[in-house]
Amino acid sequence: MITTIALDVGETLISDTSVWAGWADWLGVPPHTVSALVGAVVVQGRDNADALRLLRPGLDVAAETAARDAAGCGESLTEADLYADVRPALAAMRDAGLQVVIAGNQTARAADQLRALDLPADIIATSGEWGTAKPEAEFFERLVDVAGARPEQVVYVGDHPANDMFPAAAAGLRTAHLRRGPWGYYWAYDPAVIAAATWRIDSLAEVVEVVRR
Repeated sequence: MITTIALDVGETLISDTSVWAGWADWLGVPPHTVSALVGAVVVQGRDNADALRLLRPGLDVAAETAARDAAGCGESLTEADLYADVRPALAAMRDAGLQVVIAGNQTARAADQLRALDLPADIIATSGEWGTAKPEAEFFERLVDVAGARPEQVVYVGDHPANDMFPAAAAGLRTAHLRRGPWGYYWAYDPAVIAAATWRIDSLAEVVEVVRR
């Protein structure tokens, strides 16, 4: 029996629009340029930070992120960044008696910002707090541990094949591939993604229905 719904953050709960717009401002290029380059690295199966390195070869993304933070231009997750279905869908999951866990590849600072949004979730944790990141197996071991469940009782919902679907399935979790954001749309019909996904959904509103079906 499924007891827990665990959700990725970027392009699952939060639109990355403001994230990339912030980088565009910082690097002095139009937002659509960054978006186009993100699309280019997506179709090549590369890390999204490579889009920034196309703009500035050799860019040390970690150092540049620290510089943005020091300048007061760092990451900021607000209500406006949430997809419209997030609050009602998470509330529906809890109403259905399911534990809701938010766990993604974000910083500890992002975790604090997510908690400040007062989302209907039981647990919020990030890779920055755990010291392990997707797609590492340890990330999913920590997820199952904090959920207090067996792997097969947990559904991981996400958009990214390499970070979400493949490692979650390998760890024994059920998976729901969300067709949202560049990764979710581009890889939606890839045979390997279809094989790894227990369910394929277009909205978080579908989660309760598919897991209870």
